Amino acid sequence: MAILAVNAGSSSLKFSLHPLQGGQVQPSVLTGCIEGLEPAGAPEMVWSFAGQRQRQAITGQGDSPFQRALASLRSLLADLEGAPPIRAVAHRVVHGGQAFRESVLVTDAVLERLERLNSLAPLHQPHNLAGVRSFRQAFPALPQVACFDTAFHASLPDVASAFALPASLTEQGVRRYGFHGLSYQYIMDTLLAQSPRGRGRVLMAHLGNGASLCAAQDGRSCATSMGFSALDGLMMGTRSGTLDAGVLLYLMEQGWDHDRIQKLLYKQSGLLGVSGISADMRRLRADGSVAAQRAIDQFTYRVVRESGAMVACMGGLDVLAFSGGIGEHDAVLRAQVCDRLGWLGVKIDTERNALATQDSVQVVHAPGSSVEIWVVPTDEGRVAAREAAHLLHQGDDAIAPAPVLEMAD
Repeated sequence: MAILAVNAGSSSLKFSLHPLQGGQVQPSVLTGCIEGLEPAGAPEMVWSFAGQRQRQAITGQGDSPFQRALASLRSLLADLEGAPPIRAVAHRVVHGGQAFRESVLVTDAVLERLERLNSLAPLHQPHNLAGVRSFRQAFPALPQVACFDTAFHASLPDVASAFALPASLTEQGVRRYGFHGLSYQYIMDTLLAQSPRGRGRVLMAHLGNGASLCAAQDGRSCATSMGFSALDGLMMGTRSGTLDAGVLLYLMEQGWDHDRIQKLLYKQSGLLGVSGISADMRRLRADGSVAAQRAIDQFTYRVVRESGAMVACMGGLDVLAFSGGIGEHDAVLRAQVCDRLGWLGVKIDTERNALATQDSVQVVHAPGSSVEIWVVPTDEGRVAAREAAHLLHQGDDAIAPAPVLEMAD
């Protein structure tokens, strides 16, 4: 049997198939992404299985791009020779709020409660939940499991999660939740398995189109840069990160309404807004213009500044780990961040760092560095699959055999 892990976005659907062996979730045997799912888009599926990479256009009439994509995925799963049958579908859901602090089987009531959180993560939550609904219809016999990015941060102490607001608002759930939790769980598990320092003072940097930092001690989140929504903290691809609330009051005085402000903060700021060119760090690196460099410098500065805050909360640093699209592949940014954290005893190995762009865990600290530096390619799908397997078989020593479940027509 296997767990199908999916991440439904506004214009894409990422998926991976994770076999179960001896009760343990294994690395994926099938990975892929369907892009072009926006209205009037031209969906295309790219997938890898048994060492082969395939690409195919998704055609059809009448249905939405997402429905056509889902039908193509169903056909792919049915046709792949040697692919294990699916036991359950694990969904990445960005926000679990106060009610959901661990993964949960999806029901109508669960979906209704999660939809109340859409405004806290408007770029992700509505699309995550739309994906859940579509998979429930397409695979009605399969359990659907919601796995939350906020769950890893349930261990935040009150002093780290509470805003300086009246207690009545805190009691309503206006607090810091933190995100990228599936990624941080994977990074943390990797460090715990490979380094004796993993239980020490760890700073994890998930840097990509969405970007955040997480401080952890004894394997548990104790501080994070993201907060009530996925807007807080670091500068991101199109999101502003931390912003003086007075700016929003000023914009409201200038006549800006909710929708215009939301679009500014989520879609027109960050690397894109500062550069006026792109939200893609690779394109900005290649551009070479003053505007592109300004955006890169500001992004790097914010990572360094927020890192100092995380380290202060822990009283020092034992391990620094980079992940995410930028964190895994941008050696220049890693070197600049580590150089500016040199006062902590952080010393990066130039040659190791330059080579650490492959899809494997790499150690990149120099001899004599008092802080270990790791590059950990994240695998949120494997964490979601593991959560689903654990939820379905709590108390079992192994995954019990299950009947092959048919897909809906």
